[in-house]
Amino acid sequence: MSMILGIKKLHELVKTNNLVENLCERELNSPEGAGFDLRLGEVYELEGDGFLGVEERDTPNIKLVGKNNLEKNESENFFIFEPGKYYLIKTIEKVNLPITLSGIIFPRTTLFRSGLGLFNGIVQPGYSGELTFGLCNLGKSNIKVSFGARVVHITFHEVLGEGNQYRGQWQGGRVATDGQETQI
Repeated sequence: MSMILGIKKLHELVKTNNLVENLCERELNSPEGAGFDLRLGEVYELEGDGFLGVEERDTPNIKLVGKNNLEKNESENFFIFEPGKYYLIKTIEKVNLPITLSGIIFPRTTLFRSGLGLFNGIVQPGYSGELTFGLCNLGKSNIKVSFGARVVHITFHEVLGEGNQYRGQWQGGRVATDGQETQI
């Protein structure tokens, strides 16, 4: 049975191992629960076709359509998620997982209360980089989200036994392939 790491241990790992970089003041000083909230940093739209084969992969092209701009105030630094559209979002924060930990991502409840569906996976041991998720506005209203707003929650879990280092193509926070690639 794996254990969820608590805030004291997480803060220790942030200081000693750089577990999560670029955390906001709230997460450094007064986090909730047993993990960290991560913030909206970039938004992408998908364009063109993709291919997911047994050995080869080619994701659709991406187009950056919004990015956090620290020089703008909140009333100018936002993105509007349109009904029925699918986006990729990237966090401001970067994680640096040792092979002894994995991360599990959950949507903050205000996402689904606003009609936004999150598509995510596990963060594998040894992964380092920003995190990318799918986000689809499943509702009927435009939803305005400020860049820097907390959108997901990550919890960290011990890997019992021996974990393997993540060595996939997404290492480093890459959002899409650059043409067809052979899987590692």
